[in-house]
Amino acid sequence: MNIGIVCYPTFGGSGVLATELGKALADKGHNIHFITYQQPVRLSGFHANIFYHEVRVPTYPLFDYPPYETALASTMVDVIINNDVELLHVHYAIPHAAAAYMAKQILAKQGRRIPVITTLHGTDITLVGKDKTYSPVVTFSMNESDVLTAVSENLKEETFRNFKIEKDIEVIHNFVDVNRFHKKPVDAFKKLIAPKGEKIIVHASNFRKVKRVEDVIATFLLINKKMPATLLLLGDGPERSHIEASARDCPEHNAIKFLGKQEQMEDILPIADLFLLTSEYESFGLAALEAMAAEVPVISTNAGGLPEININGYSGFMSNVGDVEDMSKNALEILKDEASLKQFKSNALAQAKKFDIENIVPIYEALYKRVI
Repeated sequence: MNIGIVCYPTFGGSGVLATELGKALADKGHNIHFITYQQPVRLSGFHANIFYHEVRVPTYPLFDYPPYETALASTMVDVIINNDVELLHVHYAIPHAAAAYMAKQILAKQGRRIPVITTLHGTDITLVGKDKTYSPVVTFSMNESDVLTAVSENLKEETFRNFKIEKDIEVIHNFVDVNRFHKKPVDAFKKLIAPKGEKIIVHASNFRKVKRVEDVIATFLLINKKMPATLLLLGDGPERSHIEASARDCPEHNAIKFLGKQEQMEDILPIADLFLLTSEYESFGLAALEAMAAEVPVISTNAGGLPEININGYSGFMSNVGDVEDMSKNALEILKDEASLKQFKSNALAQAKKFDIENIVPIYEALYKRVI
């Protein structure tokens, strides 16, 4: 099949999933055409079946805001016509679903049918999409998609709750390449981070308010009172400078390390003993799933789609949003001895394998064939 994939090229979950999906499909012999404004961060190296088409947006003094959606729709049309693309799979509704509808109508005038699958990822529905500035267009473009999918049951329910959707939404969970993340920890790296055998706790996010990174710090400080530990914070975003400044004021600031954006998460996660995710909402929780694939148990909130992947008392524990005391208590329950930690690590890996890429990609393949 010749498949067009439209996504954001950034570190967010939607871009990561879209890129990994495209790479997996290419490995199975399909031709994948990525259409976006810059090369996706997870798209590295050469692959004979993968093509990247940059959306160029000319700037004119007339425009305060360059019309990206128009340029995107035009690029879609060009790529489809010149590469015999059979299907458009757009990730994140805004503005990709609306641009895909425009491209579809342009091609229909030329007698060419192009089906569109829109995958909803989270904030396109729960935050941005609900804004009255965007809501009518988001609702219309979702209903005009040939197929709607969501990455969790929770997100499906949220979409029906907040929008007048006139069709079914198919749930296809996010996935993880377990083989990529399940590596033996590099002992030298681990000793460099924790020279005295401290427990290594990791958090990774885009540092937005919804991630409640201040709760990560608070939870860690409570853990550190009971046992020596080091906290690694991976990622970057609008809240980082504020969080980093407040962390410097803590007596334990030397145990808190900000590592910034990291593309090779599979090299860092295996050294961790625990992963903290304290979000106010997660449509799925891909970062937690990647941690579990690296055999790292997860302490998370019970918000959004997280209960669909993190099984309380098995792969980790869940607490109410903001309950840092309970999160620290649960963390200490896992870390209390090596036997407990080993069992939770094993359970985390077993849970991650349910969402392995080998199980999920065939579901997308079957959907593509049906729609085409």
